[in-house]
Amino acid sequence: MILILGLIILIAAIAVGLAGAFGNTGAGHDLGVGSDFSIFGYHVTGSTGSLFLSGIIVGAVALLGLTLVMMGARRSARRSAQARRERGTSRREAAVVDRERDDLIKQRDDALAGAGAPTADVPRAETGAPVTDAPRGRGHWFGHRAAHR
Repeated sequence: MILILGLIILIAAIAVGLAGAFGNTGAGHDLGVGSDFSIFGYHVTGSTGSLFLSGIIVGAVALLGLTLVMMGARRSARRSAQARRERGTSRREAAVVDRERDDLIKQRDDALAGAGAPTADVPRAETGAPVTDAPRGRGHWFGHRAAHR
């Protein structure tokens, strides 16, 4: 939002500045009695000092718009860098959890094989059901739910 607002302000200041520069068709570029200087239909009368002051104001508005554009760009770059860091952290954590799960599965299988008991997937393989380690239904932390959402 800040980026868009900054772009609008910057483009408006540039348009006013260019219209003022190209609209100055008076003799000798002064703001005397016979000069014809207008910006978007607004006739400017007064001294060259007032023209200089209005130029400073337009420049300040353009600087404000440019500042807003840079703030918006910096904010979006910071957000994307933070998302990349968090994604890398979560991938590392997931790899650690997967490794620990595989170690626990291997320990369980070794313990079952050492005790002489059949492994958990043998009875399912004999019945023709697919052999998977996934649970049958959705597990809930606190048991079965009484009502559906």
